[in-house]
Amino acid sequence: MTLTRRSFVHLAAATVASNALAATPLPPSPQKMPIKAIAFDAFPIFDPRPVFALADKLFPRQGAELANEWRTRQFEYTWLRVLSNRYADFWQVTHDALLYAAHKTNVNLSSEQSEQLMNGYLALKAWPDVLPALTTLKKSEYRLALLSNFTPHMLDACIHRAGLEGVFEHALSTDQAKTFKPDPRAYQLGTDSLKLKKEEILFVAFAGWDAAGAKAFGYPTYWVNRLKQPPEELGDRPDATGTALPALVEYLRLGAPASRPEVGR
Repeated sequence: MTLTRRSFVHLAAATVASNALAATPLPPSPQKMPIKAIAFDAFPIFDPRPVFALADKLFPRQGAELANEWRTRQFEYTWLRVLSNRYADFWQVTHDALLYAAHKTNVNLSSEQSEQLMNGYLALKAWPDVLPALTTLKKSEYRLALLSNFTPHMLDACIHRAGLEGVFEHALSTDQAKTFKPDPRAYQLGTDSLKLKKEEILFVAFAGWDAAGAKAFGYPTYWVNRLKQPPEELGDRPDATGTALPALVEYLRLGAPASRPEVGR
């Protein structure tokens, strides 16, 4: 999936109203699925827009093209490495993708600029709607986890930067399984670590392909579609979709019935 810098810039408006979310427990619902834990991909939580803004700042006429190519190649490289059985962790993959993107877009990328851009992934802050939503979910006694392609170091750095220490019971990196999503071995980390059945863990995705992969694995799945993209044609659709975390909270408030796939749109 290609994520453009311009698309990220337009995301700000989607989260303006999120601060009004009340941090109070959700009421019980007889329709509620047996969800005991919620596993989040990193990007519904951490806002990557500053990395793209930095590319624009460093390369005013080429930054958008560089960022688009970098982001696309970043995930293509994860899939190619899984398929070819040539694993490298997400930090290395991200660096390799940046070098390729610079060559392809004819950007004269210095070592210092490369380091600046890479370190941007260690300084991501939370989206504006994240803290109120996570506070509500924790007060409602959901167990919270991260399940991401990010390396453990990347996850720890972003959790610290976002001020979310102590919020997540687990910060699971697919590096533990030496693979990447949507490999089923990556999603299996959630059930193994939380000691729960698949149907008891709601997976919250940022990318359409991740939502499809988690659903195919067997997780109930919610897609935080901040970019307002169409669903991937991969044979599996998320149980529900919304454009920000308050919609996820409302979905759970209504009991997350599988028969209501439009809730939260």
